Amino acid sequence: MERLTKKISNPVERPVKVIQFGEGNFLRAFVDYMFDVVNEKTDFNGSVVIVKPIEFGNLDRFHEQDCQYTLQLRGIENGEAKVDTRIITCVSDAVAAIEDYEKYSALAKLDSVRFVVSNTTEAGIVFNETDQFDAKPPKTYPGKLTKFLFERYQHFNGAKDKGLILIPCELIADNGIELKKCIFQFIDLWNLGEEFKAWVEEACSFCPTLVDRIVPGYPRDEAAELCEKFGYEDQLIDTAEIFGLWVIESDKDLEALKKELPFDKAGLPVVFTDDHHPYKERKVRILNGSHTSFVLASFLAGNDLVKQSMDDSTIRKFMEETLFDEVIPTLSLPEEECKEFAAAVIDRFQNPYIKHKLLDISLNSVSKWEARCLPSFLGYVEKFGKLPKYLTFSIAALMSFYSTQKDGEVNGGRCLIGNRNGEEYAIRDDQAVLDFFQENSGKEPKEFAQAYLSTEKFFGQDLSKVDGLVDAVAGYIADIRAKGMRAVVEELTK
Repeated sequence: MERLTKKISNPVERPVKVIQFGEGNFLRAFVDYMFDVVNEKTDFNGSVVIVKPIEFGNLDRFHEQDCQYTLQLRGIENGEAKVDTRIITCVSDAVAAIEDYEKYSALAKLDSVRFVVSNTTEAGIVFNETDQFDAKPPKTYPGKLTKFLFERYQHFNGAKDKGLILIPCELIADNGIELKKCIFQFIDLWNLGEEFKAWVEEACSFCPTLVDRIVPGYPRDEAAELCEKFGYEDQLIDTAEIFGLWVIESDKDLEALKKELPFDKAGLPVVFTDDHHPYKERKVRILNGSHTSFVLASFLAGNDLVKQSMDDSTIRKFMEETLFDEVIPTLSLPEEECKEFAAAVIDRFQNPYIKHKLLDISLNSVSKWEARCLPSFLGYVEKFGKLPKYLTFSIAALMSFYSTQKDGEVNGGRCLIGNRNGEEYAIRDDQAVLDFFQENSGKEPKEFAQAYLSTEKFFGQDLSKVDGLVDAVAGYIADIRAKGMRAVVEELTK
């Protein structure tokens, strides 16, 4: 079978407009998909060059396939299964920043380049004072980018129209702002001058973003069958859910950014805004918050996957009523927008193509509950003057999931061992969390609840002071111990 190359895809040759730091599945299924569609449906007319920013791995498969690959979006849309397959042709080249430094460095001098996108993991946007300007390239991503921008600045003699628009996709708060801070720190560390700093400030734009798409990636178990259907061999197949959302905040002229990136004209799920925070709040508290609020109860009730949980009428009712009755009323975006997003989340949870394990989601649930559920819990108490039934119960479910005194190990790291109807499972979290539950989970329900809720490092405050919360959580824990999780959830949702 012939390998997928440009001979099969027959792409349009376009000028390089986008430099992409990162070659992983997410960027290929999200960012490159967006640029592929915008090329097809508008006059954007730009190609992407992928940069491998780290030493690990190689780009052999990209070069063997002329950077062409098949993307398959799969999921539930409007209640029905849908599969959308396309060959991504917008990637024109892939360059290793370390192994092929001169070729990488030359990208900074391309007149056509306008955008830089990245996904270098949450640990990628960091300042390290040991990083060196003379390195080829500097070690950190912000260091690489600082030198890249400096070489562009020098090559074009500080021309203001040669600045770049930087759109980081790393999952950290205010990613664009943090990236800019790091670059300015490197400018100072490396003494690159006030004139260069002014050029970065005035000619470049740093866009905080929010990205949302589940990307399982290469479908190892299905690859051979899919290639038979495609009629060609493809070792870079990527898969993702159909849902996507890219929120881009402009730090300068919003309308000018929309004109340069005509995603809206292509019908893509991209929101341009002057404040991305309400959208992040909605995502964290609806999508991530619903995960955290129901998965531990669902697991102890006998389910292993998110899809199983949605097929379980009791758990599904728990999840839906948590969202619509307790979370959405506390959000700042319009209620109808939040309800539409929640409906899309429910479709996503039912996606038959994604096997999302509840135990994987359970990792670090204590800190996740604080970040994702606590704001909704406190917002509900403040707005309605009473405890939210399901979010309160989710605390008891979490404490029950973590209840054990048995130590264990997963992948060389310490965990606790829980028991679900005779079946052992791993409880993975920070050392301090594991120590707390090993010491306290055998106590009587009220003493256990008091100890957990009053531990300020878990919540940033003493939750035991919330009127009636200790008694409510203790009551739920006692019921779970006496009757089992499923029976209690069934009573709760009647």
